[in-house]
Amino acid sequence: MKRTFFAVAVVLFVAGGMSWAEKGELHGAVGVTYSSKYIWRGFDVYDDKSAIHPFVDVDLFGTGFGINITAHRANSSGHEDTERWDYNVYYQNRAFVDEPYQMNYRFGYVYYNYPDLSSHRAWSPIGAHMLNGSIDLQELHGIFSFPNIIPIKGLVPTYVLVKLWPSNSGTLVGAAKPFGGGSMPFAGTASGFAHIFMLDYGLNITCPVTSENRVLNLHSELVYNDGVGPNGANVDHDWSNMVFGISTDIDLKPNLVFTPGIYHQITMDKSVNDDKDETWASLNLTYKF
Repeated sequence: MKRTFFAVAVVLFVAGGMSWAEKGELHGAVGVTYSSKYIWRGFDVYDDKSAIHPFVDVDLFGTGFGINITAHRANSSGHEDTERWDYNVYYQNRAFVDEPYQMNYRFGYVYYNYPDLSSHRAWSPIGAHMLNGSIDLQELHGIFSFPNIIPIKGLVPTYVLVKLWPSNSGTLVGAAKPFGGGSMPFAGTASGFAHIFMLDYGLNITCPVTSENRVLNLHSELVYNDGVGPNGANVDHDWSNMVFGISTDIDLKPNLVFTPGIYHQITMDKSVNDDKDETWASLNLTYKF
């Protein structure tokens, strides 16, 4: 029912965007990302296994509204139940344009769907280690970037506020003790907030091989997890992890961009990730239309 409601909402959303746009054009991007590990907000989703992430992102005629659909799937067996589809509708714009305190903002709603699992049934044990039922999640988020607030061109701070909650109650991710506690290792809830503080810098360089001007995108982020366990774990209210990364865009042909990157995470809270550090590579290919 929830997925049906969401599908209807998307159709109405697109129809509304078409009616608002008199002179705008439909723009967007389609692509795929390969990651040697799938690290999501500090969590190692596929236990050090690589994954692919195909996506489509559509800007609705320059209205500021858009739709993004992204899939996540491990490249090895054993993780089929945790394949996830993210359905995201958002609005983005700018305020106080050209002022030192200019703010670029984006508000979005995301439905996280696990298609190989029921979206309605509560979790229940069906074996020594096997579980079934719903782990679908929902999210509201706000993203706020300030491109002019630091007097260094290209240095941009960003703050992200996330509110995550389960789509169903009485599930592994929807109750503090879904099985009444006991010896079950899962006793958390996905409901709560997360705060992400990011700092990005575009470093202009000259490529020593091609002599072309290129921009290295330097990224850093610090995450405070306010007790949100999207995998059903009992997560602390604490600073959970820091991430540092570097990437660059390479134009292969008009509208086709290849973006390689490498990232390193320092884990500060083992309730989010048992590993102290994580390092992974990312390869993205995007076609813009």
